[in-house]
Amino acid sequence: MEVYPYFSIDPRILRAGEETMKEAAPALAQIEAVQDYNQQKMLAAFSQAGVSESIFGGSTGYGYDDRGRDKLDEVYCHAFGAEDALVRHNFVCGTHALTVALFGVLRPGDVMLSVTGMPYDTLRSVIGLTGNGNGTLKEWGIEYRQVDLLPDGTPDYEGIREAVDGGVRMVYVQRSRGYSLRPSLFVEEIERIASIAKAKNPDCIVMVDNCYGEFVQKTEPTQHGADLMAGSLIKNPGGGIAPTGGYIAGRKDLVESCSYRLTTPGLGKEVGCTLGTTRELFMGTFHAPHVTGEALKTAAFAAGLFSRFGYDVTPRCDENRADIIQAIQLRTREALVAFCRGVQKGAPVDSFVTPEPWAMPGYDCDVIMAAGAFTLGASIELSADAPLREPFAVWMQGGLNFHSGRLGILLAAQSMLESGELHL
Repeated sequence: MEVYPYFSIDPRILRAGEETMKEAAPALAQIEAVQDYNQQKMLAAFSQAGVSESIFGGSTGYGYDDRGRDKLDEVYCHAFGAEDALVRHNFVCGTHALTVALFGVLRPGDVMLSVTGMPYDTLRSVIGLTGNGNGTLKEWGIEYRQVDLLPDGTPDYEGIREAVDGGVRMVYVQRSRGYSLRPSLFVEEIERIASIAKAKNPDCIVMVDNCYGEFVQKTEPTQHGADLMAGSLIKNPGGGIAPTGGYIAGRKDLVESCSYRLTTPGLGKEVGCTLGTTRELFMGTFHAPHVTGEALKTAAFAAGLFSRFGYDVTPRCDENRADIIQAIQLRTREALVAFCRGVQKGAPVDSFVTPEPWAMPGYDCDVIMAAGAFTLGASIELSADAPLREPFAVWMQGGLNFHSGRLGILLAAQSMLESGELHL
Protein backbone atom coordinates (compact mmCIF):
# COMPACT_ATOMS: atom_id res chain seq x y z
CA MET A 1 0.00 0.00 0.00
CA GLU A 2 1.23 3.49 -0.88
CA VAL A 3 2.64 5.35 2.13
CA TYR A 4 2.12 9.05 2.92
CA PRO A 5 4.73 9.75 5.64
CA TYR A 6 3.86 13.43 6.05
CA PHE A 7 0.08 13.09 6.39
CA SER A 8 -2.13 10.91 8.55
CA ILE A 9 -4.58 9.17 6.21
CA ASP A 10 -6.65 6.15 7.18
CA PRO A 11 -5.40 2.93 5.50
CA ARG A 12 -8.90 2.24 4.19
CA ILE A 13 -8.88 5.53 2.31
CA LEU A 14 -5.40 4.79 0.94
CA ARG A 15 -6.52 1.37 -0.30
CA ALA A 16 -9.54 2.96 -1.97
CA GLY A 17 -7.17 5.46 -3.59
CA GLU A 18 -4.98 2.70 -5.00
CA GLU A 19 -7.98 0.88 -6.44
CA THR A 20 -9.20 4.16 -7.91
CA MET A 21 -5.87 4.69 -9.67
CA LYS A 22 -6.17 1.29 -11.33
CA GLU A 23 -9.73 1.96 -12.37
CA ALA A 24 -8.88 5.44 -13.64
CA ALA A 25 -5.87 4.38 -15.76
CA PRO A 26 -7.70 4.49 -19.15
CA ALA A 27 -9.24 7.90 -18.36
CA LEU A 28 -5.88 9.30 -17.25
CA ALA A 29 -4.23 8.04 -20.43
CA GLN A 30 -6.90 9.71 -22.55
CA ILE A 31 -6.42 13.00 -20.71
CA GLU A 32 -2.65 12.81 -21.20
CA ALA A 33 -3.10 12.30 -24.96
CA VAL A 34 -5.05 15.57 -25.21
CA GLN A 35 -2.55 17.21 -22.87
CA ASP A 36 0.30 16.20 -25.18
CA TYR A 37 -1.52 17.45 -28.29
CA ASN A 38 -2.37 20.83 -26.77
CA GLN A 39 1.14 21.35 -25.43
CA GLN A 40 2.48 20.80 -28.94
CA LYS A 41 -0.11 23.27 -30.23
CA MET A 42 0.99 25.84 -27.67
CA LEU A 43 4.67 25.44 -28.55
CA ALA A 44 3.75 25.95 -32.20
CA ALA A 45 1.76 29.08 -31.29
CA PHE A 46 4.80 30.59 -29.54
CA SER A 47 6.95 29.76 -32.54
CA GLN A 48 4.46 31.16 -35.05
CA ALA A 49 4.16 34.39 -33.08
CA GLY A 50 7.94 34.75 -32.89
CA VAL A 51 8.10 35.18 -29.13
CA SER A 52 11.48 36.50 -28.01
CA GLU A 53 13.08 37.35 -24.66
CA SER A 54 13.19 41.01 -25.59
CA ILE A 55 9.41 41.42 -25.36
CA PHE A 56 9.17 40.55 -21.66
CA GLY A 57 10.23 43.97 -20.41
CA GLY A 58 6.76 45.46 -20.18
CA SER A 59 5.68 49.08 -20.34
CA THR A 60 4.26 51.94 -18.28
CA GLY A 61 2.03 54.91 -18.95
CA TYR A 62 0.03 54.61 -22.14
CA GLY A 63 1.81 51.44 -23.20
CA TYR A 64 2.31 52.57 -26.78
CA ASP A 65 4.07 50.03 -29.01
CA ASP A 66 4.17 47.34 -26.31
CA ARG A 67 5.39 44.41 -28.41
CA GLY A 68 4.88 41.89 -25.62
CA ARG A 69 1.21 42.81 -25.27
CA ASP A 70 0.68 42.44 -29.00
CA LYS A 71 2.60 39.17 -29.23
CA LEU A 72 0.55 37.66 -26.42
CA ASP A 73 -2.62 38.48 -28.35
CA GLU A 74 -1.06 36.75 -31.34
CA VAL A 75 -0.18 33.62 -29.35
CA TYR A 76 -3.81 33.33 -28.24
CA CYS A 77 -4.98 33.74 -31.83
CA HIS A 78 -2.87 30.77 -32.91
CA ALA A 79 -3.72 28.63 -29.89
CA PHE A 80 -7.47 29.29 -30.12
CA GLY A 81 -7.82 29.37 -33.90
CA ALA A 82 -9.22 32.91 -33.65
CA GLU A 83 -8.86 35.98 -35.88
CA ASP A 84 -7.93 38.26 -33.00
CA ALA A 85 -7.60 38.30 -29.23
CA LEU A 86 -7.54 40.77 -26.37
CA VAL A 87 -5.44 39.42 -23.47
CA ARG A 88 -4.95 41.84 -20.61
CA HIS A 89 -3.83 41.77 -16.98
CA ASN A 90 -6.41 44.46 -16.14
CA PHE A 91 -9.38 42.16 -16.64
CA VAL A 92 -10.08 41.68 -12.94
CA CYS A 93 -11.95 38.36 -13.34
CA GLY A 94 -13.75 36.19 -15.85
CA THR A 95 -17.04 38.00 -15.26
CA HIS A 96 -15.29 41.27 -16.10
CA ALA A 97 -14.01 39.87 -19.42
CA LEU A 98 -17.49 38.56 -20.24
CA THR A 99 -19.04 41.91 -19.32
CA VAL A 100 -16.63 43.82 -21.54
CA ALA A 101 -17.53 41.46 -24.40
CA LEU A 102 -21.27 41.83 -23.83
CA PHE A 103 -21.19 45.63 -23.60
CA GLY A 104 -18.65 45.76 -26.42
CA VAL A 105 -20.92 44.22 -29.06
CA LEU A 106 -24.50 44.70 -27.80
CA ARG A 107 -26.39 47.95 -28.32
CA PRO A 108 -29.69 49.39 -27.00
CA GLY A 109 -32.60 47.49 -28.52
CA ASP A 110 -30.58 44.30 -29.10
CA VAL A 111 -31.72 40.92 -27.84
CA MET A 112 -29.40 38.57 -25.93
CA LEU A 113 -30.64 34.97 -26.00
CA SER A 114 -29.11 32.58 -23.47
CA VAL A 115 -29.51 29.06 -24.83
CA THR A 116 -28.06 27.25 -21.81
CA GLY A 117 -30.64 28.37 -19.27
CA MET A 118 -29.93 30.78 -16.45
CA PRO A 119 -26.32 32.03 -16.53
CA TYR A 120 -23.84 31.73 -13.69
CA ASP A 121 -24.72 33.68 -10.52
CA THR A 122 -22.34 36.62 -10.95
CA LEU A 123 -23.45 37.30 -14.54
CA ARG A 124 -27.10 37.69 -13.51
CA SER A 125 -26.38 41.07 -11.95
CA VAL A 126 -24.60 42.13 -15.15
CA ILE A 127 -27.66 41.30 -17.21
CA GLY A 128 -30.03 42.88 -14.69
CA LEU A 129 -31.75 39.74 -13.48
CA THR A 130 -30.59 40.39 -9.90
CA GLY A 131 -29.07 43.31 -8.01
CA ASN A 132 -29.94 47.01 -7.93
CA GLY A 133 -29.80 47.55 -11.70
CA ASN A 134 -26.97 50.07 -11.68
CA GLY A 135 -25.29 49.89 -15.10
CA THR A 136 -26.78 46.56 -16.23
CA LEU A 137 -27.59 45.45 -19.76
CA LYS A 138 -31.26 45.84 -18.88
CA GLU A 139 -30.72 49.46 -17.87
CA TRP A 140 -29.11 50.09 -21.24
CA GLY A 141 -32.16 48.75 -23.07
CA ILE A 142 -30.80 45.33 -24.00
CA GLU A 143 -33.46 42.62 -23.80
CA TYR A 144 -32.70 39.25 -22.25
CA ARG A 145 -34.38 36.03 -23.34
CA GLN A 146 -33.69 32.44 -22.36
CA VAL A 147 -34.05 28.90 -23.63
CA ASP A 148 -33.98 26.44 -20.76
CA LEU A 149 -32.03 23.24 -20.93
CA LEU A 150 -33.88 19.95 -21.26
CA PRO A 151 -34.62 17.95 -18.09
CA ASP A 152 -31.40 15.95 -18.61
CA GLY A 153 -29.37 19.17 -18.72
CA THR A 154 -28.59 19.10 -22.44
CA PRO A 155 -29.36 21.91 -24.92
CA ASP A 156 -32.89 22.13 -26.28
CA TYR A 157 -31.94 22.32 -29.95
CA GLU A 158 -35.53 22.54 -31.17
CA GLY A 159 -36.24 25.24 -28.60
CA ILE A 160 -33.19 27.16 -29.81
CA ARG A 161 -34.35 26.85 -33.41
CA GLU A 162 -37.72 28.32 -32.49
CA ALA A 163 -36.29 31.09 -30.30
CA VAL A 164 -33.69 32.47 -32.71
CA ASP A 165 -35.30 35.05 -34.96
CA GLY A 166 -34.22 38.14 -36.85
CA GLY A 167 -34.32 40.24 -33.69
CA VAL A 168 -31.79 38.18 -31.78
CA ARG A 169 -28.43 39.90 -31.87
CA MET A 170 -26.54 37.46 -29.63
CA VAL A 171 -26.84 33.75 -28.87
CA TYR A 172 -25.10 33.26 -25.54
CA VAL A 173 -23.64 29.90 -24.48
CA GLN A 174 -22.28 29.06 -21.04
CA ARG A 175 -19.98 26.12 -21.62
CA SER A 176 -19.39 25.12 -18.01
CA ARG A 177 -22.02 23.80 -15.63
CA GLY A 178 -21.56 26.56 -13.06
CA TYR A 179 -23.25 25.71 -9.77
CA SER A 180 -25.52 23.12 -11.35
CA LEU A 181 -25.39 19.42 -12.07
CA ARG A 182 -26.04 19.70 -15.77
CA PRO A 183 -23.34 18.46 -18.17
CA SER A 184 -20.79 20.95 -19.45
CA LEU A 185 -20.74 21.47 -23.21
CA PHE A 186 -18.32 19.95 -25.67
CA VAL A 187 -17.18 22.02 -28.64
CA GLU A 188 -19.19 19.72 -30.90
CA GLU A 189 -22.39 20.71 -29.08
CA ILE A 190 -21.45 24.38 -29.34
CA GLU A 191 -20.93 23.90 -33.07
CA ARG A 192 -24.44 22.46 -33.38
CA ILE A 193 -25.91 25.42 -31.49
CA ALA A 194 -24.01 27.86 -33.72
CA SER A 195 -25.16 26.06 -36.86
CA ILE A 196 -28.82 26.22 -35.79
CA ALA A 197 -28.53 29.89 -34.83
CA LYS A 198 -26.77 30.95 -38.03
CA ALA A 199 -29.27 29.06 -40.19
CA LYS A 200 -32.11 31.14 -38.69
CA ASN A 201 -30.19 34.41 -38.35
CA PRO A 202 -26.86 34.61 -40.21
CA ASP A 203 -26.04 37.96 -38.61
CA CYS A 204 -26.36 36.88 -34.98
CA ILE A 205 -23.27 36.72 -32.78
CA VAL A 206 -22.59 33.38 -31.07
CA MET A 207 -20.74 34.13 -27.85
CA VAL A 208 -19.34 31.52 -25.46
CA ASP A 209 -18.43 31.82 -21.81
CA ASN A 210 -15.45 29.48 -22.09
CA CYS A 211 -14.36 29.60 -18.43
CA TYR A 212 -12.98 26.25 -17.21
CA GLY A 213 -13.07 24.81 -20.75
CA GLU A 214 -9.83 25.99 -22.34
CA PHE A 215 -7.46 23.19 -23.46
CA VAL A 216 -9.75 20.45 -22.20
CA GLN A 217 -10.35 19.32 -25.79
CA LYS A 218 -8.06 19.61 -28.78
CA THR A 219 -10.01 22.53 -30.25
CA GLU A 220 -11.83 25.59 -28.92
CA PRO A 221 -15.32 27.06 -29.56
CA THR A 222 -13.85 29.67 -31.93
CA GLN A 223 -12.95 26.76 -34.22
CA HIS A 224 -16.53 25.48 -34.08
CA GLY A 225 -18.70 28.40 -35.09
CA ALA A 226 -18.41 30.70 -32.06
CA ASP A 227 -17.84 34.33 -33.06
CA LEU A 228 -16.58 35.39 -29.66
CA MET A 229 -15.48 33.78 -26.40
CA ALA A 230 -14.04 34.98 -23.13
CA GLY A 231 -12.47 33.63 -19.96
CA SER A 232 -10.19 34.22 -16.98
CA LEU A 233 -6.43 33.87 -16.78
CA ILE A 234 -6.57 32.59 -13.21
CA LYS A 235 -8.39 29.56 -14.57
CA ASN A 236 -7.08 27.24 -17.31
CA PRO A 237 -5.27 29.61 -19.70
CA GLY A 238 -3.12 31.24 -17.01
CA GLY A 239 -1.45 27.94 -16.18
CA GLY A 240 -1.31 28.73 -12.45
CA ILE A 241 1.29 31.44 -13.10
CA ALA A 242 -0.69 34.42 -14.39
CA PRO A 243 -1.37 36.62 -11.33
CA THR A 244 -4.59 38.09 -12.76
CA GLY A 245 -6.25 38.87 -16.09
CA GLY A 246 -8.58 37.60 -18.73
CA TYR A 247 -9.04 37.25 -22.46
CA ILE A 248 -11.53 37.80 -25.26
CA ALA A 249 -10.97 36.03 -28.58
CA GLY A 250 -12.83 35.60 -31.84
CA ARG A 251 -13.77 37.60 -34.92
CA LYS A 252 -11.48 40.56 -35.52
CA ASP A 253 -14.25 43.17 -35.81
CA LEU A 254 -15.91 41.98 -32.60
CA VAL A 255 -12.65 41.91 -30.63
CA GLU A 256 -11.98 45.46 -31.81
CA SER A 257 -15.39 46.56 -30.51
CA CYS A 258 -14.60 44.90 -27.19
CA SER A 259 -11.29 46.74 -27.00
CA TYR A 260 -13.16 50.05 -27.36
CA ARG A 261 -15.22 49.09 -24.34
CA LEU A 262 -12.14 48.11 -22.32
CA THR A 263 -10.32 51.37 -23.10
CA THR A 264 -12.00 54.02 -25.26
CA PRO A 265 -13.42 54.27 -28.81
CA GLY A 266 -10.59 55.08 -31.16
CA LEU A 267 -7.83 53.84 -28.85
CA GLY A 268 -8.82 50.22 -28.33
CA LYS A 269 -5.93 47.76 -28.28
CA GLU A 270 -3.28 50.37 -29.02
CA VAL A 271 -2.96 51.46 -25.40
CA GLY A 272 -2.64 49.74 -22.06
CA CYS A 273 0.64 49.29 -20.22
CA THR A 274 1.63 45.87 -18.94
CA LEU A 275 3.41 46.95 -15.72
CA GLY A 276 5.85 44.05 -15.65
CA THR A 277 3.27 41.27 -15.95
CA THR A 278 4.30 40.19 -19.45
CA ARG A 279 6.71 37.40 -18.54
CA GLU A 280 4.24 35.80 -16.11
CA LEU A 281 1.39 35.92 -18.63
CA PHE A 282 3.53 34.28 -21.30
CA MET A 283 4.83 31.63 -18.90
CA GLY A 284 1.35 30.86 -17.64
CA THR A 285 0.01 30.60 -21.18
CA PHE A 286 2.79 28.21 -22.16
CA HIS A 287 2.13 25.96 -19.14
CA ALA A 288 -1.66 26.09 -19.55
CA PRO A 289 -2.21 22.87 -21.56
CA HIS A 290 -0.12 20.81 -19.15
CA VAL A 291 -1.64 22.30 -16.01
CA THR A 292 -5.16 21.88 -17.41
CA GLY A 293 -4.40 18.20 -17.95
CA GLU A 294 -3.20 17.85 -14.36
CA ALA A 295 -6.44 19.41 -13.14
CA LEU A 296 -8.44 17.00 -15.30
CA LYS A 297 -6.58 14.02 -13.87
CA THR A 298 -7.26 15.28 -10.35
CA ALA A 299 -10.97 15.58 -11.20
CA ALA A 300 -11.10 12.07 -12.66
CA PHE A 301 -9.45 10.67 -9.53
CA ALA A 302 -11.91 12.50 -7.27
CA ALA A 303 -14.82 11.12 -9.28
CA GLY A 304 -13.50 7.58 -9.01
CA LEU A 305 -12.72 7.78 -5.30
CA PHE A 306 -16.00 9.30 -4.17
CA SER A 307 -18.14 7.10 -6.40
CA ARG A 308 -16.32 4.21 -4.71
CA PHE A 309 -17.50 5.68 -1.40
CA GLY A 310 -21.09 5.64 -2.67
CA TYR A 311 -21.59 9.27 -3.69
CA ASP A 312 -23.14 10.47 -6.94
CA VAL A 313 -20.58 12.24 -9.11
CA THR A 314 -20.73 14.09 -12.40
CA PRO A 315 -18.92 13.50 -14.64
CA ARG A 316 -18.02 9.93 -13.82
CA CYS A 317 -14.38 8.90 -13.75
CA ASP A 318 -14.61 7.22 -17.17
CA GLU A 319 -16.63 9.95 -18.90
CA ASN A 320 -15.19 12.41 -21.40
CA ARG A 321 -14.83 15.91 -19.97
CA ALA A 322 -15.69 19.32 -21.38
CA ASP A 323 -14.26 21.35 -18.48
CA ILE A 324 -12.17 20.88 -15.35
CA ILE A 325 -15.06 20.95 -12.87
CA GLN A 326 -16.01 17.88 -10.85
CA ALA A 327 -19.29 17.84 -8.95
CA ILE A 328 -19.83 15.49 -6.00
CA GLN A 329 -23.19 15.28 -4.25
CA LEU A 330 -22.30 15.05 -0.57
CA ARG A 331 -25.95 15.13 0.59
CA THR A 332 -25.52 17.14 3.81
CA ARG A 333 -24.26 20.56 4.85
CA GLU A 334 -21.88 18.94 7.34
CA ALA A 335 -20.30 16.65 4.74
CA LEU A 336 -19.88 19.55 2.35
CA VAL A 337 -18.11 21.67 4.95
CA ALA A 338 -15.88 18.74 6.00
CA PHE A 339 -14.87 18.06 2.38
CA CYS A 340 -13.84 21.68 1.83
CA ARG A 341 -11.88 21.76 5.07
CA GLY A 342 -9.98 18.67 3.97
CA VAL A 343 -9.12 20.21 0.61
CA GLN A 344 -7.82 23.27 2.46
CA LYS A 345 -5.48 21.04 4.46
CA GLY A 346 -4.00 19.86 1.16
CA ALA A 347 -3.21 23.37 -0.02
CA PRO A 348 0.36 24.73 -0.21
CA VAL A 349 -0.86 28.11 1.05
CA ASP A 350 -3.01 28.68 4.16
CA SER A 351 -3.31 24.97 4.89
CA PHE A 352 -3.84 25.86 8.56
CA VAL A 353 -6.97 27.91 7.78
CA THR A 354 -10.42 26.46 8.53
CA PRO A 355 -12.91 27.45 5.80
CA GLU A 356 -16.22 28.83 7.06
CA PRO A 357 -19.40 29.57 5.10
CA TRP A 358 -19.94 33.28 4.39
CA ALA A 359 -22.20 35.66 2.49
CA MET A 360 -20.14 36.02 -0.68
CA PRO A 361 -21.12 38.98 -2.94
CA GLY A 362 -23.17 37.94 -5.96
CA TYR A 363 -24.73 34.84 -4.37
CA ASP A 364 -28.16 34.32 -2.79
CA CYS A 365 -26.95 32.10 0.09
CA ASP A 366 -23.85 31.38 2.13
CA VAL A 367 -20.92 29.95 0.19
CA ILE A 368 -17.99 27.89 1.45
CA MET A 369 -14.70 27.96 -0.39
CA ALA A 370 -11.47 26.00 0.06
CA ALA A 371 -8.65 27.62 -1.85
CA GLY A 372 -5.14 27.76 -0.46
CA ALA A 373 -3.69 29.24 -3.62
CA PHE A 374 -0.61 31.19 -4.63
CA THR A 375 -2.97 33.49 -6.56
CA LEU A 376 -6.07 34.58 -4.65
CA GLY A 377 -9.16 32.96 -6.17
CA ALA A 378 -7.23 30.98 -8.79
CA SER A 379 -9.46 28.00 -9.51
CA ILE A 380 -6.85 26.31 -11.69
CA GLU A 381 -5.16 25.61 -8.35
CA LEU A 382 -6.93 22.93 -6.33
CA SER A 383 -10.07 24.44 -4.89
CA ALA A 384 -13.54 23.40 -3.83
CA ASP A 385 -16.55 25.59 -3.32
CA ALA A 386 -20.31 25.43 -3.11
CA PRO A 387 -23.36 27.40 -2.12
CA LEU A 388 -24.86 25.88 1.02
CA ARG A 389 -28.15 24.82 -0.51
CA GLU A 390 -29.70 21.66 -1.86
CA PRO A 391 -28.44 19.25 -3.13
CA PHE A 392 -25.32 20.07 -1.03
CA ALA A 393 -23.01 19.28 -3.91
CA VAL A 394 -19.42 20.46 -3.97
CA TRP A 395 -17.81 21.73 -7.14
CA MET A 396 -14.08 21.14 -7.13
CA GLN A 397 -11.54 22.00 -9.76
CA GLY A 398 -7.87 22.56 -10.36
CA GLY A 399 -4.61 21.02 -9.29
CA LEU A 400 -1.30 22.46 -10.49
CA ASN A 401 0.10 18.95 -10.52
CA PHE A 402 -1.65 15.61 -10.16
CA HIS A 403 0.52 14.44 -7.27
CA SER A 404 -0.60 17.21 -4.91
CA GLY A 405 -4.10 17.27 -6.38
CA ARG A 406 -4.64 13.59 -5.63
CA LEU A 407 -3.32 14.10 -2.09
CA GLY A 408 -5.77 16.96 -1.58
CA ILE A 409 -8.67 14.68 -2.52
CA LEU A 410 -7.48 11.99 -0.12
CA LEU A 411 -7.30 14.59 2.65
CA ALA A 412 -10.86 15.67 1.85
CA ALA A 413 -11.99 12.09 2.41
CA GLN A 414 -9.95 11.93 5.63
CA SER A 415 -11.60 15.11 6.90
CA MET A 416 -15.04 13.65 6.23
CA LEU A 417 -14.08 10.44 8.01
CA GLU A 418 -12.82 12.30 11.08
CA SER A 419 -15.98 14.40 11.25
CA GLY A 420 -18.20 11.32 11.09
CA GLU A 421 -19.56 12.15 7.63
CA LEU A 422 -17.81 9.35 5.70
CA HIS A 423 -18.72 5.80 6.64
CA LEU A 424 -16.33 3.10 5.42
